[in-house]
Amino acid sequence: MAAMTQTVKPHKRTFGQWARSRDGQKVFVMVAFMIIPLLLLFLFTYLPFAEMFGFSFYNMKYIGARKFVGFKNYLKVFQRDDCFGALKLSLYYMGGSIVQLGLALYLATVLSFKVKGGGIFKGFMFFPYLINGIAIGFIFKFFYTRGFVFDTVLQWCGFELDNLPYWLKDQSVNNISLVGTSVWRYFGQNMVLFIGAIMSVDSELYEAAMLDGANRFQQFKYIILPSIKTIIMLNVILSITGSLSAFEPPYVITSGANGTGTYFVVMHEIAHTQQKVGLASAMAIVLLMIIFVATILQKLFFKYVFKSAEDEDLNATAKRDKKLAKLAARKAGR
Repeated sequence: MAAMTQTVKPHKRTFGQWARSRDGQKVFVMVAFMIIPLLLLFLFTYLPFAEMFGFSFYNMKYIGARKFVGFKNYLKVFQRDDCFGALKLSLYYMGGSIVQLGLALYLATVLSFKVKGGGIFKGFMFFPYLINGIAIGFIFKFFYTRGFVFDTVLQWCGFELDNLPYWLKDQSVNNISLVGTSVWRYFGQNMVLFIGAIMSVDSELYEAAMLDGANRFQQFKYIILPSIKTIIMLNVILSITGSLSAFEPPYVITSGANGTGTYFVVMHEIAHTQQKVGLASAMAIVLLMIIFVATILQKLFFKYVFKSAEDEDLNATAKRDKKLAKLAARKAGR
C-alpha cells in the first residue's frame, strides 16, 4: 500500500489574531514610540520651517496684507550692509573658537592623566556651561563696564584707568571682548568631551609607546590625536556653526550697538523691530545654507587630513617592515 503524503497548508492569521500576537504587539509598540517624537518634530520643527520658507518670498508683516516678491528678499540679504555684512563679525567668533578648542584640547590631554585636584578643576571649568546664556550676558556686562571688575583688576596690575579702552564701546576691542565671553562659557564643554574621548583610548598603547621611548608629545601626536578625530571633528563643526549663529553675548551685553550686531542680532531687529518678516525669513534661509556648506567643507577637510595622516603611518610602517626584513635576511645569510 503506497504511503500517501499530505501537505498541510500554513494557517493564515487574521489581522485581529496578528494584532493580539507577540509580533503584532512589538510592531505597535515600536510605531507608538516612533510616531509621537516624529509628530512633535514635525509640528515644532519642520512645519514652522516650511512656513518660514514660504514667508521668505513675500513682503509682509506679522499682521496685514502680503505681497509676493519672489527672490527679491534674498537679493536684499546680499545687497544690504547690515544683513550680509554682519557675517563678517563671525570671523571674530571663529578665531575665538580656534583658541577655545586648542586650549580645551591641551588641558584635556593634561587632565586625562593623573593630576592632583584634576576633578575639582574639571568641575570649575565646566560650570560656566551650565549657566543660562542671558545670565552670563548680564555678568559680563557688569564685568566690562567702565571702572568695574575688569578695570579694577587691571589697575591692581599697574595699569592706569585713563589708558584703558572702553571694552564695550571701542570698536577695536569690543568684539574681542564679546568673543572672550563665548570662549569662557563653552570652553568647559569642549574640554569634557575631549577628556571623555581620550579616556577611552586603550592604556596599553601608552605603555607600548613608553617602551619604545616616545615622549608625551609623541604619544599625543601618534596615539591620542588619531584616536579622537571623530570628537575633534564634532567640536569643530559645533564651534563653527555656533560662531555663525552667535546671538546672546552681543544682544544682552551691547544690544548690537557700536558695531557688535551679529547676523542673528540684525535678523532679530529686522523681524521684530522693523516688522520685515519676509526679509528676516530669507536671512534665516541664507544662514542655513551657509552653515550647511560650511559643515560639508569641514567634513571633507578632516577626511582629507586624517586620511593623509593614516597614509603616512602606513608608509612608515611599510618602510620599517622592509628594513626589518632586510636585516633578518642578512642575519640568515651569515
